[in-house]
Amino acid sequence: MKLKIKLLCAGFLAAALAVAAALTFAVPASAATLTEVTGFGANPSNLRMFLYVPDNVSTRPAIVVGVHWCGGNGQAFYSGTQYAQLADRYGFIVIYPSVTRSSACFDVYTEQALRRGGGSDPVGIASMVSYVQQRYNADPNRIFATGVSSGAMMTNVLLALYPDVFDAGSAFAGVPYTCFATTGGSEWNGECSSGRIIKTAQEWGTLVRNANPGYSGPWPRMQTSHGTEDTGLHYQNFTEQIKQWTNVHGLSQTPTYTDTPQAGYTRTRYGGSGGMAPVEAISMAGVGHNLPVDATQAIRFFGLDMSTPGPTTPAPTTPGPTTPGPTTPGPTSPPPTSGACRVGYTVNAWNTGLTASVTITNTSTAAVNGWSLGFTLPSGQTITNGWNATYSPNSGAVTARNVSYNGTIAPNASVSIGFQATHTGNSGKPTTFTLNGTGCAVA
Repeated sequence: MKLKIKLLCAGFLAAALAVAAALTFAVPASAATLTEVTGFGANPSNLRMFLYVPDNVSTRPAIVVGVHWCGGNGQAFYSGTQYAQLADRYGFIVIYPSVTRSSACFDVYTEQALRRGGGSDPVGIASMVSYVQQRYNADPNRIFATGVSSGAMMTNVLLALYPDVFDAGSAFAGVPYTCFATTGGSEWNGECSSGRIIKTAQEWGTLVRNANPGYSGPWPRMQTSHGTEDTGLHYQNFTEQIKQWTNVHGLSQTPTYTDTPQAGYTRTRYGGSGGMAPVEAISMAGVGHNLPVDATQAIRFFGLDMSTPGPTTPAPTTPGPTTPGPTTPGPTSPPPTSGACRVGYTVNAWNTGLTASVTITNTSTAAVNGWSLGFTLPSGQTITNGWNATYSPNSGAVTARNVSYNGTIAPNASVSIGFQATHTGNSGKPTTFTLNGTGCAVA
């Protein structure tokens, strides 16, 4: 059984960034520093709590709980994902729970973990959220969970157990609430991992409702992403999650909206066509368990990309719930002239891999309707997958083109795109960028 857990962890461990050699230990967290917090409240399973508070934290900030994979830890999830960078941009706070048991997997299998207040990991995570709410005057209506693999399973558990706490969740390669339940102390459920636990939507939904039988408030929204070739947590679990959360929301399993945000991806929405539908599912053709974690899509689904700290609020970069459908590029507005665009480009690199986060800002007075961003990757870098744009070719002089939902950039608004790439030692940045053929300033 331990071998199975190690195999499940291996793909993510290979891609994880090196953990920082030293961390500051203090309460509360220092701004713009990953900090460990102790004494945060009830913590029956001895989780560690790491906290990231950006310099420009909002006066009434949202909270995102970022839950790591098997074999990972809070520091690795901080280093290997974009959530902290997005927190810098949008002013929310990120909590990174960290497991201390030997498997480094979250407890999503014991009776205690699957019961509200049951005395395992969910209790500790709920304490972390309560601590941050009180310490930073956080907005109780903007609390979210997101995770990968074991963390995605925990995201399902947290939303089921604490619907009065969490507004939404985003699960990357997870399973439905209770699917991984075991007996006899085992941490592994082979029936669930292989996709052999299949229930009706009503049965899955009833399990969630029974976790809080007296609850009558709104249920958290759920976004789930899964690769069709996942051999760690079978793709069938994607379908079972859709069944569970559509039923919880009283929705049909027939999508109300379907699109292709990028090649090989199929996105379906249930109960709404906009970017914050009650349930959103992203199927990744040909992708295995080590799937790309697109934090920008999670933050978009949470609605956190539609406001920034302070008194100003930029225009949304993706459709909100009132948007009837994707924006179609049109020829009526001219592209910005030279100097009317700005590009921010951030790289997180490890061993032979990297992720790049790119922000394109229209600094002109006219909207950009349909865009392509040109740049040249340093020698030895090759794009393996990307999000919020299509990329061609995958090395050398690359052009990133808008997808269906982000083709328009309003004046003074931005869109965020990104990609993962391999490198042969040079993890540097492109030096110049063009938007629709004209040069952009580099932030």
